[in-house]
Amino acid sequence: MTNTMAEVSVTDKIDVKNIPVDVQLHKPGKTTPGRYPSRDRIYVRAMKGMHQAIRRYMGFFFMGLFMLLPWLRYNGEQAILLNIAEQKFSIYALTLWPQDFTILAWIFIIAAYGLFFVTTFYGRVWCGYLCPQSVWTFIFMWFEEKIQGSRNQRMKLDQQPWSFNKFSKKFLTHLCWVAFALFTALIFVGYFTPIDHLFLNFFTLQAGFWATLAVLFFTFCTYGNAGWMREIMCTHMCPYARFQSAMFDKDTFTVAYDERRGETRGPRSRKDTDYKARGLGDCIDCNLCVHVCPTGIDIRNGLQYECINCGACIDACDDTMEKMGYPKGLISYTTENRLQGKGAHILRPKLLGYFAVLLIGCLAFAYTLHSRQPLEFDILRDRGALFRDTSEGWVENTYTLRVINKSQQPQTFVFSVSGLEDARWIGPTELTVAGGETASLPISLAADPWELAQPVTDITFTVRVEGQPDIEVSQTNRFFSRR
Repeated sequence: MTNTMAEVSVTDKIDVKNIPVDVQLHKPGKTTPGRYPSRDRIYVRAMKGMHQAIRRYMGFFFMGLFMLLPWLRYNGEQAILLNIAEQKFSIYALTLWPQDFTILAWIFIIAAYGLFFVTTFYGRVWCGYLCPQSVWTFIFMWFEEKIQGSRNQRMKLDQQPWSFNKFSKKFLTHLCWVAFALFTALIFVGYFTPIDHLFLNFFTLQAGFWATLAVLFFTFCTYGNAGWMREIMCTHMCPYARFQSAMFDKDTFTVAYDERRGETRGPRSRKDTDYKARGLGDCIDCNLCVHVCPTGIDIRNGLQYECINCGACIDACDDTMEKMGYPKGLISYTTENRLQGKGAHILRPKLLGYFAVLLIGCLAFAYTLHSRQPLEFDILRDRGALFRDTSEGWVENTYTLRVINKSQQPQTFVFSVSGLEDARWIGPTELTVAGGETASLPISLAADPWELAQPVTDITFTVRVEGQPDIEVSQTNRFFSRR
């Protein structure tokens, strides 16, 4: 037995391979000691096409909506006002208070899982079509193109020495950037403070410190992000670009290049019909897909985290294919399985899971909003004394009833108490509160001590909305006596 094992250990040896331990580090460039080489500026070429038209129309619609909403009025007040200082969010007839945090939580959950669902199904279309960073960047590039010219003209302009012509174009471009950034910053801050006073007070130097600071801060951020940083925000600073791959699978629709059809690349004339016999694919290597990419990548190198799925390269390639007389779709929204000749699976567990959570979130949000009472009721006791004796020998407790009118209409609230037999209510039983306001009602309860069986009696205060008997809120409290 021992000899047999010895023979196995000697004859059945496993080949050992040497694993290199040298690590190749990416070192800074020699021209800039101690620093990584700075990025090359990306000159984006303007492109027209179906996907760019969709992007522009969606951008116009939501940008117009963003600029219009804070100016709308409801019952003489700003319809949408997220007043952080007063901890009150007014959205037309709905007023949200800190006690309504559940509603805001459901809104964030719905937004998050809606984004996850769309990303799993169609990739980073949010980044390419609706992300504020992309929308503002495309607007800034539009100013740049209209003032400085096309892609080639802008490249030549930057290569020229400084002159009055170059200075004037650069100055006008940055002036338009700053003006648009300032205007949109005022609109954004107008969601959190009355916008009609904000514009007037800001330009007359009468705005408050925090409002002025917020406007200048968002102006600076918009100007820097959309004018200077641009794709750096998407490739290095946005966390969504990093964790998006966790939601991708082989059936996610992304912008992709059909390598089997396009390779080998090579230029040719439009009349060349024998290019396939020479081993060429449909890609003529015009590089337009690179010129129109806002992040400067070559989609022909495969899926890259920098791609924001804006579809600009699709429109550029389809335009080239049409001019060459080739079928469109060399670059398209497709899946990895389709590129490999496999069938696509639209309904898959991950996508259905995101949709299920999204549906549950929407239902929970609707239920929470429907079951929400249009008032908030609190009771504060007198801290000076638990009780006091009246001249008639009765025991008296003092309370402050605090009610919040969550609606945008003035409401009259009617108060009552139960659990204390033959108690006297000292003070008014009704209170009218303006829409979105808070009011307090000090009252006292007096009871005959001979009617009290114990020193502490549980009582219940109830508040109802006048004319709406189905709306009521109750709070329990205690009545103290000397027994």
